[in-house]
Amino acid sequence: MIRSELIQTIARENPELRPEEVEAVVSTFFDAITDRLAQGGRVELRGFGAFSTRERSARAGRNPRTGETVEVPGKKVPYFKAGKEMRERLNG
Repeated sequence: MIRSELIQTIARENPELRPEEVEAVVSTFFDAITDRLAQGGRVELRGFGAFSTRERSARAGRNPRTGETVEVPGKKVPYFKAGKEMRERLNG
């Protein structure tokens, strides 16, 4: 499912909301998760899962075109861990 499909699904299930309102809610939701992760925090949605960040250390990489060694700086990457309820529904 992509963002536009999510907005359409929510709008269809909540006909009292205008599409612009649904889009604002979805944008606010994703922005709040992104902002919290950018601050180094964690976002947990009970029954769904938890979003957090993980550190990737700097390393030596290789340019596939030239074969030249290049330095890849360390960075933070988003990480998602599915909650127990979601894992049970998927496997059950």
